[in-house]
Amino acid sequence: MISETVIIGGGVIGLAIAIELKLRGTNVTVLCRDFQAAATHAAAGMLAPDAENIPNGAMRSLCWRSRALYPDWTRKLEELTGLNTGYRACGILAPVFEEAGEQGSRGAGEQGKLLSPAPLPLCPSASEESPAYWLNKEAIHQYQPGLGAEVVGGWWYPEDAQVDNKALAQVLQTAAESVGVELRDGITVEGFLQQQGQVVGVQTNAGIIRAAHYVLASGAWSNELLPLPVLPRKGQMLSVRIPEVSPELPLKRVLFGQDIYIVPRRDRLVIGATSEDVGFIPNNTPEGIQKLLQAAIRLYPQLKHYPIQEFWWGFRPTTPDELPILGTSHCQNLTFATGHYRNGILLAPVTATLIADLILEQKSDPLLADFHYSRFHSKSSTSTPMLTHSANFSNGHHSAISPLPTQDSPLIIAGKTFQSRLMTGTGKYRSIEEMQQSVAASDCQIVTVAVRRVQTKAPGHEGLAEALDWTKIWMLPNTAGCQTAEEAIRVARLGREMAKLLGQEDNNFIKLEVIPDLKYLLPDPIGTLQAAEQLVKEGFAVLPYINADPMLAKRLEEVGCATVMPLASPIGSGQGLKTTANIQIIIENAGVPVVVDAGIGSPSEAAQAMELGADALLINSAIALSPKPAAMARAMNLAAVAGRLAYLAGRMPIKDYASPSSPLTGTITS
Repeated sequence: MISETVIIGGGVIGLAIAIELKLRGTNVTVLCRDFQAAATHAAAGMLAPDAENIPNGAMRSLCWRSRALYPDWTRKLEELTGLNTGYRACGILAPVFEEAGEQGSRGAGEQGKLLSPAPLPLCPSASEESPAYWLNKEAIHQYQPGLGAEVVGGWWYPEDAQVDNKALAQVLQTAAESVGVELRDGITVEGFLQQQGQVVGVQTNAGIIRAAHYVLASGAWSNELLPLPVLPRKGQMLSVRIPEVSPELPLKRVLFGQDIYIVPRRDRLVIGATSEDVGFIPNNTPEGIQKLLQAAIRLYPQLKHYPIQEFWWGFRPTTPDELPILGTSHCQNLTFATGHYRNGILLAPVTATLIADLILEQKSDPLLADFHYSRFHSKSSTSTPMLTHSANFSNGHHSAISPLPTQDSPLIIAGKTFQSRLMTGTGKYRSIEEMQQSVAASDCQIVTVAVRRVQTKAPGHEGLAEALDWTKIWMLPNTAGCQTAEEAIRVARLGREMAKLLGQEDNNFIKLEVIPDLKYLLPDPIGTLQAAEQLVKEGFAVLPYINADPMLAKRLEEVGCATVMPLASPIGSGQGLKTTANIQIIIENAGVPVVVDAGIGSPSEAAQAMELGADALLINSAIALSPKPAAMARAMNLAAVAGRLAYLAGRMPIKDYASPSSPLTGTITS
């Protein structure tokens, strides 16, 4: 049976959506690399939109709505499975230390009053307020004995609740199986296969899997499939066992402190959680656990005598604004449900409902507009105007010049026409502003972007996607940093998605780099050929970066590459043309455009490469590392134009003897 919907991701969000879709009559398959590694394990199950004091109105409304769904949602799951989710409408207590002020950050309510009501601010879309109560020092220590002596008061949030996160994960998995959802563990999705704005399948370690609709719910790993700004935030946690015999009263309330929370369970206390921007580095650390224990003991001192039970960690999916990405995507049959950060468990029921409504009924809740992925792709205020390739550069100003006396056909790559024969890059600039100015000065129409550096927000690449006007410049994603064919294929798929997300729906270009040699940065010919063969099969227009090897160039052309890009000399070396003879052979035999890439250091070398008959140049370092990058970019543009015109005009013959420039006949001799 072919599933109507495939969900990528087997965490709480993915499973909740799967169950909701299945209960509405849809066949669903959930693909997960490891059901045990979901962000559920970096949580304590607090349902605490009030205690967290969420500032964003739309997010607060979404969280309140989901919290209201929790009683019925968990009851339905428990009826399906016969298992307990550990849901408790227990309220949450938020103690405040002296340095935070007598009433902490809330500042509402009358000091000294026992349980004086102080409602939180209303979200514009909320139908009713969520109450909070200030407890003074006497009241809070009476309400919860055993708090640290530094606690001077606190807030009581009666509508917040908790659920046992690990129990919930097990209940969801059991419920999904019981209603007939197909759960496939150990499946790693490697990329989306797309045609004409539709996903036609997902490439996995088990082959291609197809469906009518797809949901991306892979949490912290979403960025490995699409260039969404979702990154992992590691959370370390631990639990301590409550002694069977203890002179103190046990903790009864969930404590939500400053950078710490303590959640009482039947026989233990769950303590969390760190928030660490360390990528996918696993394991607990002494520093992380020490910080948690110090903060927890300060808040509730008696737990320092409790035996430690276990440590664990997980990866929360976070976005730049710490809000989820929900709703439609750049493909008609792909829906996003990711980036929930620390509220994935809380938002599971409302996410399942909204996404099921969207997929099955094409009903988009107005609230989804606030969580659409496009909020991260606002156009830059600094656009780079496209200039004519024959622009002149005089006294710092551009002015048109007369048409070239020798007619030239445009540059055509994979059926797409370009007037400029100079491509530039985005790396190594001292600032985004210098890069923008240089791209504009170069008159280029193709700009190459390192997918991995944008993906990881490498220095100099923060905000790069928004820095250029992609309605005027053709993006050439590249696989820089990939050492194997497999890595390059995966990054190429990400690059295609990045172009689509930025509005270039028909962009299937990829500059292919496979470079295992970290000292000389020479490309791997075997890995490049292997990757090129696979990417051509997947519909990419492949522009492979290669050594100046005529045989390899011909082989790459035969497998379907759109260009070949031989190096002039090693990347970033500025050594100029060191492979002239081989490049000439490649040009003579090529049936696709030849783009000289890497090593060009000066405009004279750029002109020389074009005079050989190269169809185009790709120049980055020589521009970016110049003291005046924009001026160098213009010089490279003029050199490319001059070199191309010289090639078309033809060089004079070289002679072994002098030949006077002026005729000798008819001259005055005396």
